[in-house]
Amino acid sequence: MVADRAAVLLAGPAGHERLKAELDELWRVRRPEVVKALAAAAAEGDRSENAEYTYRKKQLAEIDRRVRYLSKRVPDLRIVDEPPSDREAVFFGAWVELERLDDGATSRYRIVGPDETDAGNGWISIDSPLARALLKKRIDDEVEAELPGGRARFLIVDVRYD
Repeated sequence: MVADRAAVLLAGPAGHERLKAELDELWRVRRPEVVKALAAAAAEGDRSENAEYTYRKKQLAEIDRRVRYLSKRVPDLRIVDEPPSDREAVFFGAWVELERLDDGATSRYRIVGPDETDAGNGWISIDSPLARALLKKRIDDEVEAELPGGRARFLIVDVRYD
């Protein structure tokens, strides 16, 4: 079942634009800068003991790896820019407020694509254990998820798509 879900790559409009901008920045700005610095380091002579040359080669390999990844990923993304017809259930793009059943602590998460996650803002991947447990659930439903700190139970307090 995970393989089926992995075949459909989801992103919000802002996440899609951010990935396209990153690809453009890497290809048009950063890569040419690193290639130029690599050529300058290579011109200094003995490459076997040239730390700058070694560093720039590694940097170029990292940029090329990310460019390959983004070049394959961005065209395959399905952009989700409309809320679902059932706004009371949890789907991609939802803001979900949860109450932890063991201690009453509340938290708020947004379900986003794997390339859009941002823990500081509460944005969790649709592929995360918590998001998978929340999908298709509604307000007042209880959910259980295996988290890094162990199994946790939550009550869905609110679902929004704003």
